[in-house]
Amino acid sequence: MSEPVFGVDGARTEEEIRRWASGIQAKADRYQQMQQQVTAVTATAESRDGVVRVTVDSAGAVTDLQITDDARRMSGAGLAESVLTTMRQAQAGIRDQVAEVMSATVGDDTETVNAVVSAYRERFPDPEAEDGTERPPDDEDFNDDTFLR
Repeated sequence: MSEPVFGVDGARTEEEIRRWASGIQAKADRYQQMQQQVTAVTATAESRDGVVRVTVDSAGAVTDLQITDDARRMSGAGLAESVLTTMRQAQAGIRDQVAEVMSATVGDDTETVNAVVSAYRERFPDPEAEDGTERPPDDEDFNDDTFLR
């Protein structure tokens, strides 16, 4: 948005002030919309064996935890690890959704978008990046015909 020119004549100055105020209000409305949409973000992840399913909110807090009866065959430590890994996967899933919301609502403010998305990436890193182990690929990781089923 170009800077308004004030003081040339009364009518023009008044019109420029109205246009400037309208632009500020529109920007405030977009940021409020972004905040509401980011707050509504949730992400769900499921463990590879399907025993654990975790849903987290936009702050990364667990809002739902489901554990199937198959957990009985797991050790306590194995179940705890599965819960934590699945929770971290769900938390990492928040980042992409927040980035989408930010781009759709305030994408023209790249500095803010980058700052918020970077903060989410820092707070919720990829689970495999945390422990240094690489996970085997999921079926959806294969987007071409090189994978035999």
